[in-house]
Amino acid sequence: MSSLVPLFEAKRKAFVLWRPQQTTPAPRLTIGRFQPGNPPTLADRRSLALERSTAFPDVWQIDAGACGLVEGQTYHYWFEVTDSGSPGGRRVLCTDPTAFTVDWRLDEDESAASVVKFANGGLVPCEANGDAIAPAPSIGALAPPNNRIVIYELPTAWSRINVHGDPQIGVGTFLDVLALVDEQAEAMNFAGVTALRLGRSHVGELGVNALELLPPADSFVEREWGYATSNYFAPDYDLGFPEGSSSPAPNLDLAALVAECHARSIRFIADVVMAFATRGAMEKVNFRDFHIDPNAEPNDADARQSGGQGVRDAFGGRLWRYSKPALTYDPVSGTSGNSVPARQLMKAFLLRWMNDFAIDGIRMDSVNNVANWDFVQEFKDLARDTWRRSGGRDDAFIVVGEELSVPLALLYQNRLDGLWNEDFKRIVRNAVLGKNDDKEPSFEWSIRKMIDCRLVGFADLAQAVNYVGSHDVEGFRNERLYNFLGNNGIVFKEKRIKLAFACLLTAAGIPMILAGDEFADEHDLAVSNPPKQRDAVNFGRVDEPFRRRVFDYVARLVKLRTTYEALSLNDTEFIHVDFNDGKRVVVWRRGRPGSGSQVVVVANFSDFETANAASPTAEYRVPNWPATPAGLRWREVSQDRDVPQDWVAREPIFGWEAKVYALVNA
Repeated sequence: MSSLVPLFEAKRKAFVLWRPQQTTPAPRLTIGRFQPGNPPTLADRRSLALERSTAFPDVWQIDAGACGLVEGQTYHYWFEVTDSGSPGGRRVLCTDPTAFTVDWRLDEDESAASVVKFANGGLVPCEANGDAIAPAPSIGALAPPNNRIVIYELPTAWSRINVHGDPQIGVGTFLDVLALVDEQAEAMNFAGVTALRLGRSHVGELGVNALELLPPADSFVEREWGYATSNYFAPDYDLGFPEGSSSPAPNLDLAALVAECHARSIRFIADVVMAFATRGAMEKVNFRDFHIDPNAEPNDADARQSGGQGVRDAFGGRLWRYSKPALTYDPVSGTSGNSVPARQLMKAFLLRWMNDFAIDGIRMDSVNNVANWDFVQEFKDLARDTWRRSGGRDDAFIVVGEELSVPLALLYQNRLDGLWNEDFKRIVRNAVLGKNDDKEPSFEWSIRKMIDCRLVGFADLAQAVNYVGSHDVEGFRNERLYNFLGNNGIVFKEKRIKLAFACLLTAAGIPMILAGDEFADEHDLAVSNPPKQRDAVNFGRVDEPFRRRVFDYVARLVKLRTTYEALSLNDTEFIHVDFNDGKRVVVWRRGRPGSGSQVVVVANFSDFETANAASPTAEYRVPNWPATPAGLRWREVSQDRDVPQDWVAREPIFGWEAKVYALVNA
């Protein structure tokens, strides 16, 4: 798709700057060669004037052949513009807003250098050292459908405990993530951590089949969790520059990661921040057309969130403006007409990532703060149309929105494919404490709405992304599940964590696991109110005995969820409820009645356990158990054990435990 974006084609012949706000004096190109040193410098520095395009008045350019460039040489460059985002009209340097590679080793006016190579008389995208970049392969026919994926939400801020027992926070680079996927890949910044050692594939052992990396686009912020995007078209510099490397290579490293995921039938979902940018180039190039300050323009159409949620919040960045049209060049169509510049810039960014990194899913951050549901739908529709044109199946691509108020109208109006289901997280956390949901007067209906997403308004399980925890760890009840239980006075956490995951992985919905929760990770920083962007995942804990038991339990259920037909269907029936004598036992069946693919979950949300449970005669009877079809038997999956068939529906139960039974071949 890069070749199908006219702006990208134009940039193969010239340095191109689209829609500068102030053009007197004209914008200029500052260019030179990277010179290593302490600090590194820009050698052979030159400044060249850009000229207005004869075809498009708001496009400024200079042909590569007119710049005196040397064949085969890699160049670092900026555009010099009159700063539109601050008073005084000072001249500043800014990153090329559509650069495929940026290099923060050269940073002027708080803007990274853009990188390109001059070859065969044209400009070729490359890494900072000149290495060619190539697209990642599509997943193709190996793609699991949306109703069978389990998403692994992976922060790129990781931690480890040093020899003094103190946490050290670092960057989990693209190559470190690759070591989680590929047992033959060597970790970089986290070499020596158990889960990343050669011969181990943490992701493979867990069995998830969709990797959602927290925003992988470039940010000027020292890599935390990535929600401060600066350069949308470039993968993050820090994620592509492991310690000890001589030069950053984020394009190649990300492409290698996606290729390995796709070779293993793991989809790659990109997290995108669409509401605001943080020190992005368009702040300087043309603030008025691309950004808005809602405090300065409170009555503007772009000033308020969707859904009546008040004034938009830029969280220290600059809000994108998605409602203001202009007569302008369109980088996506290559024509001039009436369009909204910020929308078209974001569409070009989408096409770059779909083509070069073969993403097969998108998670859109804070959709109400994007503040334009029409644009949200345009973005989703373009992504889906692009996917279809590449030959992808409709059910193997998804665009999910995150909005904690769960605005279901986005689904009813076909503006998104799915939404985060914050209701699930709230209910499951109450449930493992034995409490009703905040919005429900009864425990039974709390569990019903948790297990069947249709009861809270979703039409299909593939529309709801369920989770017991997410990267939003800051604030009341948002901490990691391990810490949440501790903060609520639960000392023995293992059984309740397993119970939460049994609910997650057998409920109707797409399960999502925050990396680390699968082995009961805990916060290395402040426990009561962990700092959202600085907290991290500690893969060094995975083989601690109780945490390994949790991991193995979760992995068994993940593999059931991704392979077993019953859990890919909406069919959900509650076949038994027992609240007598202090019990809170709920039993649900997933799958079509009478079929050979059915799951029954016996979940006990109380301290009750069968008397003399170790006795061979102890039992707890579950009425209405589905009949066993000929040639099949029931197997208890969560503990990986066979069940005597005359004991099905009679096994004793224990406090805060779920048993998950599935029909298998006899």
